[in-house]
Amino acid sequence: MRLILIPLAIATLLTGCNGQKTKAEAKKVSEINADSLAVADKALLDSVQYQTFNYFWDGAEPISGLARERIHLDGIYPNHDKDIITIGGSGFGLMAILVGVERGFISREQALERYEHIMDFLEKADRFHGAWPHWLLPSGKVTPFSKKDNGGDLVETAFLVQGLLTVQAYFKNGNEREQQLAEKIQELWEGVEWDWYTKNGKDVLYWHWSPEYQWEMNFPVGGYNEALIMYILAAASPTHPIEKSVYEKGWAVDGQITKDTTYYGLKTELNHYEHSDAPVGPLFWAHYSYLGLNPKGLKDQFGDYWKLNRNHALIHYKYCVDNPKGYKGYGEDCWGLTSSYSIKGYAGHRPEADLGVISPTAALSSMPYTPEESKQFLRFMYNEQDSLIGKYGPYDAFSLEGDWYLPRYLAIDQGPIPVMIENYRSGLFWKLFMANEEVQKGLMKLGFESPNMEPADD
Repeated sequence: MRLILIPLAIATLLTGCNGQKTKAEAKKVSEINADSLAVADKALLDSVQYQTFNYFWDGAEPISGLARERIHLDGIYPNHDKDIITIGGSGFGLMAILVGVERGFISREQALERYEHIMDFLEKADRFHGAWPHWLLPSGKVTPFSKKDNGGDLVETAFLVQGLLTVQAYFKNGNEREQQLAEKIQELWEGVEWDWYTKNGKDVLYWHWSPEYQWEMNFPVGGYNEALIMYILAAASPTHPIEKSVYEKGWAVDGQITKDTTYYGLKTELNHYEHSDAPVGPLFWAHYSYLGLNPKGLKDQFGDYWKLNRNHALIHYKYCVDNPKGYKGYGEDCWGLTSSYSIKGYAGHRPEADLGVISPTAALSSMPYTPEESKQFLRFMYNEQDSLIGKYGPYDAFSLEGDWYLPRYLAIDQGPIPVMIENYRSGLFWKLFMANEEVQKGLMKLGFESPNMEPADD
């Protein structure tokens, strides 16, 4: 692997000449500074992508090759969590490994070997009507996420499948081995019984089903949140598809999803909370479904998904700059709230539930939406807060107000960072995922339009 040197003093690249300058001299210095900043930013982007990729490469659970739910560098873990495998986080990790190939951290051959190992594990692991559980043990057996959550988790499965389909697209036109990998991924994708999770034909998808507790978790997924990708994949399934009515009546709540609001001068585009007046959710909602799904130009009868996500990120930025609670550190350099570790355990940070805790994944994974604001946060972290950065990139969360951080990571927070930064830099995952013909058919079935979709045949 190539060594990435992290520049911890970008300011030294931006030092200009002393004394008075002519207009021509000032313009030249400005150009030099802009060029220097671009070079420094590239090095920082390389660094953070390398470190977060490594969570899923060196930090992977060795038996499965998949992502550990969490990695705590302090060695302190709850219960038996050290080697628990996360299905959703593993979907993000599958994509992060491709970042490693594209950026020269590992070879294509190394990635292929890891993917083959992973597919062998996923084929044999517990599934429930085709859906994997939230958590697996290295044995491939389910371990409960909560008491009754010991069966299929359709949202986590959707995040995994999103990653699988990008890997398939990357390798499907390769050599014989690579084509075999793509075929194996197709079998796994076709095995998910999305329609089963309508609970006997209701017009909504349910998050969970367990052979022991059946539908007792009772979580119909409707209204805007992180799970749009689940509905799109369910409509796109070549074997177990849902009807359009499930999307319109379940996810879009019979059109109620369009009841947006304005916050910090920006339209939220969709109603983020069906049962409350909270204006915006945590920022991971703008990331998880859009690691592969390209929101640029993506629209349907309910909303404009680029506007939705860009405004979501900008609202968080403007909120932190405004800093109505007066928390230490908040501002143009330090912003972004999402669900993450917190001072007292775990919390869903957002403007209406702000505890003074910043989660680096929030701003960094928003890079495609807010490139300048996100880069400003990146520079701040690596130049002024390097004690908050460890082996796998920025730690999960910190509070300058509370003088708090822990050297700990969560897969679902680290994973979107290298992937969304790559989408900003090259659009890699958006190109791979959107090229899938079955995905395109699913999007068209639900009424989406996008410049990244082929027109339907007459």
